[in-house]
Amino acid sequence: MDILPILSTLRRHKTAASLIVIEIALTSAIVCNALHLISQRLDVLSHDSGLPEAELVVVPVRSTGGTADVDELTTQDLTALRQLPGVKSAAVVNQVIYGNNSSNSDVRKTEDKNGPRFLGSFYTGGEQTVATMGLKLVEGRDFKPEEYQSSSAVDQQDDPNVGQVIINRTMAEKMYPGQSAVGQVLYGYGERPSTVIGVVERLTHPYPSKAERDDGNAMIYPVRPSFRGGVYMIRVDPAQRDAVLKAAAGIIERIDATRIVHEARTLSEMRNRFYAQDRAMVWLMGGVIVALLVVTAFGIVGLASFWVQQRTRMIGTRRAMGATRGQILRYFQLENFLLSTVGIVLGMGGAFGLSLVLMTNYEMPRLPLMYLPLGALALWGLGQLAVLAPARRAAALPPVAALRS
Repeated sequence: MDILPILSTLRRHKTAASLIVIEIALTSAIVCNALHLISQRLDVLSHDSGLPEAELVVVPVRSTGGTADVDELTTQDLTALRQLPGVKSAAVVNQVIYGNNSSNSDVRKTEDKNGPRFLGSFYTGGEQTVATMGLKLVEGRDFKPEEYQSSSAVDQQDDPNVGQVIINRTMAEKMYPGQSAVGQVLYGYGERPSTVIGVVERLTHPYPSKAERDDGNAMIYPVRPSFRGGVYMIRVDPAQRDAVLKAAAGIIERIDATRIVHEARTLSEMRNRFYAQDRAMVWLMGGVIVALLVVTAFGIVGLASFWVQQRTRMIGTRRAMGATRGQILRYFQLENFLLSTVGIVLGMGGAFGLSLVLMTNYEMPRLPLMYLPLGALALWGLGQLAVLAPARRAAALPPVAALRS
């Protein structure tokens, strides 16, 4: 049995053995949490907005002069945009996903202001909003043309009356569990009630990462903002997306030369920009993992090579006494396995400690237990691969040459 001689040898080389154990422990603790961070970022990057992102173009407009009738200009813009080749529909909305803006509102089920409240993302939009955003109605209906109001008209009302609202499935299930939301009333736009006329399957928060594990509560009111209070969203044939993007800017500026189109983009481009930091985090954490594993592997190789050199005479003696190459190889692999095991056990405790720090200071979720065996297997495999070359060199030493050294 090789364990007793190995333990005896390690006791004589405590410093070198301790350094490898500490290195493996640190690598284990950091790698497990880095993998967890990568998993969290990948979950964010894979978020499905539920929108036909490849078909959507967003056109924000700024006014540089005193525009007379913004509602009339908004109507002219939408009419012209809908006539462009390749355009399926167009609408004006107050906010858009990935747009770095967010409008939210408290919603109540009853008139009682002290009753339970639900926070929801607050969308307003004009005609064709549901079709343009590609929202799928799972219950109820879309807004009727006569139900839309301009935001300027609503703002002039002392007691705004927006009688209809469409909510997403998440909000419907939270506010009206076990029953149909259609026909229910809620208070979210002013002090007057609005009737739920439809439920859409998916409608996300404009900041998807801010929603917990679902889309978050979201609602749409039939209140048409002007170009000053919203952005144009155009649904197009993907093959003509770039052409529509260029043509839209020219049309709007021709209708009123005092306006300019500011950063018209596809929704796909907006998504890429929105998640840029998350992708950078994934690459950074991946680089940290690779660097740590490489440094640990070189540390194991260096120590194993040093010990092979130091034990050349011992190897020759064992070979002369009948030890096979396989036994010499297994000796060094078992030695590395023992060191790796001690380091991994210490590293598991360190991983939990680091996870607690991240939970306390950065609101990260607890490190799942599944990462511990995965990290252990990775480091055991790394250790065996790293020690293989020095161990093979030791096993290949001729007994006579080893005894002469």
